[in-house]
Amino acid sequence: MLSHGAIWDAIDALAERHGLSPSRLARLGGLDPTAFNKSKRVSKDGRERWPSTESIAKALEATNESFDSFMAGSGTYEQNSSSNPGSSTVPLLGFAQAGSGGFFDSGGFPAGQGWDELRLPSASDGSTYALEVSGDSMMPYYRDGDIIIVSPTEQLRRGDRVVVRTGNGEVMARVLHRQTENSVELHSFNPEQKALTFNTKDLDWIARILWASQ
Repeated sequence: MLSHGAIWDAIDALAERHGLSPSRLARLGGLDPTAFNKSKRVSKDGRERWPSTESIAKALEATNESFDSFMAGSGTYEQNSSSNPGSSTVPLLGFAQAGSGGFFDSGGFPAGQGWDELRLPSASDGSTYALEVSGDSMMPYYRDGDIIIVSPTEQLRRGDRVVVRTGNGEVMARVLHRQTENSVELHSFNPEQKALTFNTKDLDWIARILWASQ
């Protein structure tokens, strides 16, 4: 599985390969110099902080490295996943198809026929799946053709990027802003779009976006 520690280890290894400190790597990618600092990796109350997909994408672009070479620096991934005995395949579906019936069970887990497969360079816990983005509705975070890795079993926290299925079958990707026993407030990736608030009973499920391959 993609872990908090593995992602940060990969960032440190990326910086080291290019003779940079984490802060200089962030600056090279056009980010705030503190974006990759160790102090930013855990909040004051002990919660793990994950780097954004956008910040990692900018660091990879600035250093001209691929996602595979980046994850190889985590110490838990190998660049050639086909030769990695710890690799696994997960179900893959086009995001546009996800709103159709028969692809998910009531808990948000893959079900039914029509799924393709995607090989991940590490073992999956059996609940992870992948959705392929189509169109530009998720810009600037996710582009057409990006693959987002999703888990319905991960704990949700404010600020997480999530995939949500409503009771009428609509599937959308949003940012979780607030969740209570009775309601869920979701923000769009596009700041110009209004936030959406749902009654909890009107949502089938919410699954956390773990990672994106861009």
